[in-house]
Order: sequence, then C-alpha cells, then structure tokens
Amino acid sequence: MPLDAAVNYIAASTNRHPQAGDASSRSLVAFGSSKLIALWDAKWRPTSSTRAHDKSVSAMAVLEDVIVTAASDSSVKIWKIVHEEQSVFYIHIGHTIYQDVLLEQQTISLRGRYALSLSLSPLPGAQGVFFACISRYTATILAIGGTDKNVQIWTRSDAQFVSSAILSGHEDWVRSLAFRQPEKDSDPLILASGSQDATIRLWNIESFISKSTNRTDGESSTEVSDELLDAFEASLAEVAVGEEGGRQISLKRHILTVKGSQNSTQQFSITFDALLVGHEASVTSLAWRPLPPSSSSSAAAFDRTPTLLSTSTDSSLILWSPSTILTSTSAQENGQDGTTSLWINRQRFGDVGGQRLGGFVGGLWTRGGAEAGHNGPVRGISWSPDGEYLLSASQDQTTRIHAAIPTTSGDQSAIPIWHEIGRPQVHGYDLINVATLGPLRFVSIADEKVARVFEAPREFVDIVNNLKIAHLAGEGERPRAATVPPLGLSNKAVSEGTVLRLEGELAAFTLWPEVEKIFGHGYESITLTVSRAKRFMATACKATTADHAVVRIYDTEKWQPVGKPLAGHTLTVTRVAFSPDDRFVLSVSRDRSWRLYEYKEDNGYIPVAADRTHARIIWDCAWAPEGVAFATASRDKTVKVWQPKVADNFEQWAAVATLKTVEAATALTFAPKSTDGRSTLAIGLENGAILIYSCPQDNWVDWRLDLTIDSSTAHVDHIHRLECRPCTNDAGMQLASCSEDNTLKILTVRTVQSGSETKHST
Repeated sequence: MPLDAAVNYIAASTNRHPQAGDASSRSLVAFGSSKLIALWDAKWRPTSSTRAHDKSVSAMAVLEDVIVTAASDSSVKIWKIVHEEQSVFYIHIGHTIYQDVLLEQQTISLRGRYALSLSLSPLPGAQGVFFACISRYTATILAIGGTDKNVQIWTRSDAQFVSSAILSGHEDWVRSLAFRQPEKDSDPLILASGSQDATIRLWNIESFISKSTNRTDGESSTEVSDELLDAFEASLAEVAVGEEGGRQISLKRHILTVKGSQNSTQQFSITFDALLVGHEASVTSLAWRPLPPSSSSSAAAFDRTPTLLSTSTDSSLILWSPSTILTSTSAQENGQDGTTSLWINRQRFGDVGGQRLGGFVGGLWTRGGAEAGHNGPVRGISWSPDGEYLLSASQDQTTRIHAAIPTTSGDQSAIPIWHEIGRPQVHGYDLINVATLGPLRFVSIADEKVARVFEAPREFVDIVNNLKIAHLAGEGERPRAATVPPLGLSNKAVSEGTVLRLEGELAAFTLWPEVEKIFGHGYESITLTVSRAKRFMATACKATTADHAVVRIYDTEKWQPVGKPLAGHTLTVTRVAFSPDDRFVLSVSRDRSWRLYEYKEDNGYIPVAADRTHARIIWDCAWAPEGVAFATASRDKTVKVWQPKVADNFEQWAAVATLKTVEAATALTFAPKSTDGRSTLAIGLENGAILIYSCPQDNWVDWRLDLTIDSSTAHVDHIHRLECRPCTNDAGMQLASCSEDNTLKILTVRTVQSGSETKHST
C-alpha cells in the first residue's frame, strides 16, 4: 500500500533582521529562516518551509495570500499561497486537512542593491484586473526600502508588479516601512519610512484627478508646475549645504497609473507630508496602531487618531500622532479651515531614568511563547531511550530539547503540540553531535577535543513531569539547575518548575550541569555514538593520518578507555554505529572504506572485516534492527546493503543490494521492527530529499522505493542525520531529521488506507 508523509514539527529560527517576519489576517505567520520562507500557524500547528533565495532572507511582507520576500542576493520575490489537493504539506485539525503551497509569481532584481524592508498594501479605490482573482483586494502597492537610500514604489493591477516611482529624501539606508489604511474615502493611504539617518518620513497616497481637465477657460492656473517645484527643491538643497543637520524636503508629486477594468486607467499621487525627527540613532521598525473592527462594541469609543510607533537602536520607542493647531483666525472668520496638523512626539519610552524599558508598563500582557529553532546548521540529533523527547546539536553552539506537550483541554483525541522545552548546553564552540546515555543524561561533542557529559537537574525533571511529557524519577539528589560562569565553557550546578519556559528563559534556566569530560583525541571531535545498552561510547576526530583516524571506545560508568583505539582507517572517520546487541562496531570514513570490529571480553573490540568498494566518501552507516545486515551511504550516489557471505561468519561480507540515488546519500537509518514483515530504510540526500525504501525481512535483496519526500516537505540542503523515534504506534513511523538548512523536522510516515480519509497525527 502507498505511503504518505505528514509534518509534525518544524524547528526553525527567525533570521536576525527586524523586518524578516510578517503575519496575515488569518493568523498565519511568515518569517525568513536562513534561505527559507517558513509558515507557522499561531495555533502552534506545523506548517511548511520553502526555499526562497540563495542567500539569507532579510525582509518579508504578507497581504492575504500574497507573500513578498527580499534577501541579500539583491532580489525581491512575490509568492502566492495556494491550496492544492496534491500538496506536499498536510495538517490534520479536527476533520479538515489544510494544504498550503507557495508558488513563485515574480522576481524583481535590485541590481546589486539589497532590500532591508518591504511593505504591501491594497490601493484604496483601485479597480484592478488580475489581482482580484487571488485576493479580495483589486490592486496593490509595494514599497521597497534598501541600501540605495530611496523608497521604491511598485504597483500591480495586472499579472506583474511594475516600477512606478522612486521616493528620495532619506540620507541613509531605509530600514523600515509601514502602510496605514485610510479610515474614510477622503483620507489618504499613508506610508511611513524609517531610515538609518534617524528620521521618519510620511508620504500621502491618494486618488489624483488632474485639475487642468476641470479648469474653465476663464480661470487662471494657480498651480505650481512640477518644473518649478523641482527648481525649488534644488535651491533648498543648495541652501542646506554647509548647514549642520540640513535635510532636503521633497515637494514633488509622484503620479502612479494603475490599469483598471475595460482598458481604463486610474491615477494616484504620492506626496511628502511630514518629517519626524526625534530618534538619536537608526530607526529599526515602524507600526501603525490598528483600527478596531466596525462591528466591535468599543469601535465608537476608540481613539481614531493616527498613531505611529517607532523603535530605534538608541533603545527608545516613540509614539507619534498629529496635533491640530490654529494657523489663521481670519480664515476661520471667513468660514475657511484655519487649522493644520503637525506630527509630534506624544510619548517616549526606553530612556527614562537610564532604563531601556522605563515607563513602558501600560496594560497586562501574558507571554504566549515563541517559535524557536537553531540559527545554524543542525548537525546531530538523538531520541531519549523511550522517545519522550528529542535532543539536537547545532553549530549555533547550543543543544536543545524538543518534546510533544499534551493539550490542557482534556480532550484525549487532541494532538500533542511539539515545543522546545530546554537548552541544556550553551557552549563556546560549534556543537557537532549529541547522544543520550539515558532519560536524564547525555553526551555531546563540539569543535574541540573534549566530549562532555551532562546530568539533568531537578528543574528539567519537574518540567517533564508537570507538563505530562513523561514520568521521570528523581533518582537521588539533583541540583536545581546549572549556570555557565563568565569566560567559562562548563555548566556548573546550582544547589538551589512547573511551566514551559519562554524564549528568554530557555538559555538561562534550563541548563544541565556538566558532570564529566572525556579526553583522548589529538584533534577536534567529528562523530559520536552510544551503544544500544548505553554501556559504551565511541568517538572519532578529524584526521589526515592513520595515527589519528581511530575510534576510541569508553565505558560509560567509569569513563575509562575500553581496549585499544580501533585502527585501520587512514582519513577522518565520519560515522560509527553499534550493532543492536553491541557485539559489533561499524565505522565508515573519508577513505571510502568501512571497517567492522567485534567485542572480546578481554581485549575490547578487535577488527574482523573491511571493504572499500564505494567510489567516494562514505557519510553514514546504520544497522538493521535484526542485526543481520547493515547499510552504508556514500557520496557516490549509492546506498549499499551488506550481509555476511556465510551465516555466522562475520569476516566476509557482501553487498547484497545497491540502491542508486539521484544525489549523494548523506544520512540513513532503519525503522524499528514492524509487524508487517518488512524492513524500512530511510535515506537522506544532499539536496534535502528523503527516500523511504522497504524489503521483506527475510530477503535483503529485493528493495522497493515506497516514498520520495521532496525538499518542499523535507529539507532544502544537506541532511546530516536521520533517526526514527524508538516508540511505535498506529500513527506510523516518526522520523526526525536535521539539515544544513538550519532546520530540524519530525515527520510521520504511514500507510495510506485506500478508500478512506488520510489522517495525520503526532
């Protein structure tokens, strides 16, 4: 029967750019994660990740089902969220399966400049042609701010965005943009632009009707032509030269033309309205106070004064709003409007009494958590012995713990939601791998010569028990938590939790005390594994000679070496794996060979077999759960399955099957024993795809490709590790994967029952 893959969990961090995320009106959050667009539902449901750019995503804007992204590859891309029946993305909520796919619609080249901010808005009153097909809005306006000091205006009423205007005036990079929708037909659409020059500019966008078409023959023109305005602006610029803080005030009116229905056109004007000066350093973000829905009971009493919130690197926040002032008494006496609006600094927060958030305490807010993940390539993963939680190690110098937390609604059928619940290690070196030594102990290696062992504190035991993730026994006296001393690398125990820690607390309160250091290698560690019974630990380091290309085995009780180092390889050992009964140790290397060692009580592990038939580096190896076969994955785009040539003779092995892959095979794992009589092998590729193969448990020659999980569901870059969850259930095989694309994912692979609705759960 066919197989299907469902996304249970995606751990992805947000890029460190102020404008790298945005949210739609239906609570779908889009953010840039490395080179990806990550979609996250605010109800803590997993969504999808799509490769968007060749470099890190720096800005994002969302309007209904349209997403605009920008990156440091000098491009801006427009995407459309569509719902397709054959989508690669599934979520089972109640009885509805949501299927979201991002389709690229257009790419805008910035010709060597970088976009730092984006803002997307409907044009009020515009009657577009194409855009109405994909949104309730008819025509849109896109503002792009970047390193050219200008604000680029693009409009779309047909199939493509077209360049419409360039707004100049800022003296440094434009780092933030925000549109405010008009409340009444007579109000303009307002664009706020914040710059690294510490100023904010406001631009009014409104329908334009040329007055020359309405002027009678007897009327004389009192309008100042654009040529005169340009000359006046130039004179202002000349006067400003030599004046400290002099800034050019642009008075030019920009005209936008938008296609309408029946070959008609509409025109809009953009004019500079106000210059807001108050910050002392770069403006980092802007946001308009939203208006309440007209159906809201408090809508009538709501203060509808336009209010803009700005933030800056000077550690301040400012609320701006217009103040009406009297300009002419005689004008009022003649029945004319004698008032004007002047934007002023209403409130300032962040620099009161030297406190960065001094005074910003209005309202009672409850933090609801954060979407978190590694911000570097994820190199290693390891399930706890019973699969209650998953450990991950990354080059962002942290190890993290992920677990499925049951809902508090009391509904037994509700799907547990995965969260990051701890960061037991925050290190000073890039972490390479991690392995559990038990439910409350793990070992990790980093880009250093030392392996470090950690014990869980009482804080972690309390969190896991109270959140009903698992029931862990206290096992004697444990420290409450741990801390890292200044200029130190080791987590120290604290002599002296019942809720899920929030983002700001994970690194500070969920550290595990370090209890052991293991030395022995002459160069930086590269791989780590632990035996199935948790009795032995094996490590290897970077090597260019046979003297260092060895595997060292340690006893996990006394942390003493077991036997002599396992020699035989000539280059770096890339992966080590223990057989299910811990009788054998299998190692693979950059020298294109694998080597097998057998355990002898008096001598430790001794070499028994070797082979060098792969043509390129061997990245990974794994044992079948039955212990009668193992597989090796190589850069030569093959996976070989090996069995003894003669039963019970482990000195000679033969490749009984060779599985060819379209890309280099970089990771693999066997699924736990199943009841359907078939063995399942998952293979991770260099392009981020995952292949699922199976064969009869008594026939290791006849392999069948059951499922290809492409990069839109799996990963978009080199997969480093695959590991199946130890526990099995009717939901199918749960497969954890980590990748060079900075993400960690948990997928469920299960059989699709023909003629029945497909369901997916954790």
